Amino acid sequence: MRLTQEPWKSPIWRSGPAFLYSQRPLARYVGRPAAEFLKIEPAAGIVLLVCAVVAMLWANSPWGGSYTGLWGMDVTLQIGDFTLSHTLHDWVNDGLMAIFFFVVGMEIKSEIVSGELRNVRTAVTPIAAAAGGMIVPALIYTGFNFGGEASGGWGIPMATDIAFALGVLALFGSRIPSPARIFLLTLAIVDDLGAIAVIAVFYTDDLSTGWLAVAAALVLAAVAMRLLNVWSAPVYLVIGVALWVAMLESGVHATIAGVVMGLIISAKPLLDPAVAHAEAQRMAEGGLTAAETERLVKLTRDAAAPAERIQERFHPFSSFVVLPVFALANAGVALSGDLLADAATSPVTIGIAVGLVVGKIVGVGATTWLVVKTGLGRLPEGTSWPLVGGLATVAGIGFTVALFITELAFGGGDAELLTDEAKIGVLAASLIAAVLGALVLGAAAPRRGEGDRDATDGG
Repeated sequence: MRLTQEPWKSPIWRSGPAFLYSQRPLARYVGRPAAEFLKIEPAAGIVLLVCAVVAMLWANSPWGGSYTGLWGMDVTLQIGDFTLSHTLHDWVNDGLMAIFFFVVGMEIKSEIVSGELRNVRTAVTPIAAAAGGMIVPALIYTGFNFGGEASGGWGIPMATDIAFALGVLALFGSRIPSPARIFLLTLAIVDDLGAIAVIAVFYTDDLSTGWLAVAAALVLAAVAMRLLNVWSAPVYLVIGVALWVAMLESGVHATIAGVVMGLIISAKPLLDPAVAHAEAQRMAEGGLTAAETERLVKLTRDAAAPAERIQERFHPFSSFVVLPVFALANAGVALSGDLLADAATSPVTIGIAVGLVVGKIVGVGATTWLVVKTGLGRLPEGTSWPLVGGLATVAGIGFTVALFITELAFGGGDAELLTDEAKIGVLAASLIAAVLGALVLGAAAPRRGEGDRDATDGG
């Protein structure tokens, strides 16, 4: 057998050891269909939406008390004299969501090293669009709530939910040009980076310098290991967990530990792909023995960037476990006539809804237009201005990070009413942005067979 192309493009290379188990009925009739569903682009958004609906129905059912009771249940972890005691809701938001932000950190790192953020000129348009899409919604919210008790919620309408936004785009298949998808993905990733910065700087408790020093020492240890080419997963796992605890105790939100570890993971291959190709070519010339197959799998691993490999492992868990559980824990709002009446006139609800729907359209659209007109950037290939309008509208789907920041800004307790009003604003705005965005994209996206038309430059 001879490898006539790069090995990582060959069927054996892509499948790794999976082909050894192709004859197993359970894998064939259960595993494969499940794997195919997980590969469907809107799948993560579908699961997330279902869990949000379940949470709303549960919270408003005759069993609504069990919803509150479950997520308010105290869960204590004790190791020796060290004790962590939080509600199940807090374990989800502070603990499980650290995995989500770990994946986000690796995505940001990959984009900076080898993706759209590598070339500043190429990336300037989505970066500027993301900035406008964060600043304008925050200003709109502040305008509605300036000086009030809810003024601290200005960060809520800033971020875009990647899963839902890409899910809406996936409904149109190949009608949405690939560069337009990359534009929205890059915008959403930069959005997430901005949200992470906002969480770290503005939504923190009283800081503990001692625990911050411990966190800094752990980060330095992880960086030193990476520079020394030490890639023992268990060691990084121990450091990551310890860093999470240090962040939690320091007052900086614990999920920042996930982002930091994600940024530390290398986004470059451990083995030069050309060397891996040459070695795979040599082994393939005489046929693959069992030992050589194992060696080929190792070459597959080393020729891919660690960040890429880890993302492939963690992304399904993040998308199909972490975020759905987060939606179950946070999207359930017990609705009542009084609450809906209050929300209809609440500056919190209105500020979030207008910020996400109108603010994203104005912020993303106007900033993109300004960057293109000044010559600093350009529209993605095959993307028209009406299509940019559709992308800007879809960017108004806030959901995950918006709900997350809602909990940080208000956090229940005495601010329970503000929290519920904010959640109603997030859910309503995300639904409006999704429907309106789908309508705009449906009208603006080129019909099949028309996708090769050059995009206008706005002139």
